[in-house]
Amino acid sequence: MARLRSVAGLAGAGTTAAAQFAVTLLITRTLPPAEAGAFFTTTTLGLLLAGVLRLDTGNGLIYFRARQREGGVATTARPLLTVALVPVIAGALAVSVVLAGAEPALALVLPFVVVADVLVAATRGAGAMRETLLLSGLVQPLAQLLLVGGALAAGLSAPWLVVAWGIPAVPVVVLAALRLRGVETRTTWPEFWSHTSPRSLAAALQAVFQRLDVVIVALLAGPAEAAFYVAATRFKVVGQLVGQGLAQGVQAELVKKFAQGEPRAARALYRRAARTQMALTWPLWIGYAVFAPQILQVFGDGYAHAADVAIVLAVTMMVASACGMADVVMIASGRTRASLGNVAAALAVTVVLDLLLVPAHGAFGAALGWAGGVLVKNLVPAAQLARATA
Repeated sequence: MARLRSVAGLAGAGTTAAAQFAVTLLITRTLPPAEAGAFFTTTTLGLLLAGVLRLDTGNGLIYFRARQREGGVATTARPLLTVALVPVIAGALAVSVVLAGAEPALALVLPFVVVADVLVAATRGAGAMRETLLLSGLVQPLAQLLLVGGALAAGLSAPWLVVAWGIPAVPVVVLAALRLRGVETRTTWPEFWSHTSPRSLAAALQAVFQRLDVVIVALLAGPAEAAFYVAATRFKVVGQLVGQGLAQGVQAELVKKFAQGEPRAARALYRRAARTQMALTWPLWIGYAVFAPQILQVFGDGYAHAADVAIVLAVTMMVASACGMADVVMIASGRTRASLGNVAAALAVTVVLDLLLVPAHGAFGAALGWAGGVLVKNLVPAAQLARATA
């Protein structure tokens, strides 16, 4: 069953990766590099903020739904979705108010982008992947592609492009909420947030780690350089989404195995997923490193000079895929504080290297900074798991 869920997760990840690549291609082929970089910077900022504002409640919902008890609950217990969503929605609305002056288009769509992912994650708590595949894997990415393409064809201004990028989250919110009607899992505020709070900070750091490099490049080297960097690193989304798809398929099963006192079975599941990830992604990274100049030309004139960024990306992602979803296993086993320390260390390495290298080396400097952080983020938890197993 876990293998079938992994296949479903990978199918959704493949569609999402293809749609995101197509959006990037449309933007770079239609807009000048400076305008393309401005769009990428705004949407990256939106994804960064969304990752912080979700407070990792998606994983918390999966954890509590997967472990739900048949017996009684405390008299202070509340519906699980209420306990999880109230702080998330309040934070998203507050940030949107702050953004309204500088980025009104992003402020309009941000709450929906935040909540959509949380609600879809909640549907996976019982081990089901259908909603994730349909909503996150098909509806949202394909709608983004169609709406952004339509906005570009119509010659709409930059704010409308951002709206076209974000508005597909609205139907995802509605459909996921309808699917979750009748969820009876209950918990108390202290119980849920004592588990989720340490991971909330780690998830915030993870969101910053994944997205901050684009913002730093735009600030220190200009939006055009940010466009070159985004184009050259767009393929890293493929590796990230493959890992995400595998994690979505096995996460609930990992939680159950650890809860049932079967750590050996959980680690076997982790190793199998790591081998699958390597088999699926290593041919891609090798091909990308070899043919980077030719591949980058599809984004438009001037993008081929970012081939050195592509080589750094390919080598780093091969190492990361060999480590597998080590951080997911740490979270599933309840070691959220160790996960927090690992992500904080990775972010610190990335920021320091970016500040040192980006002003002089632009996109290539950002790639080196990102690579340093990724190696820390993957090798450290993999070593911790190996030590725990020994």
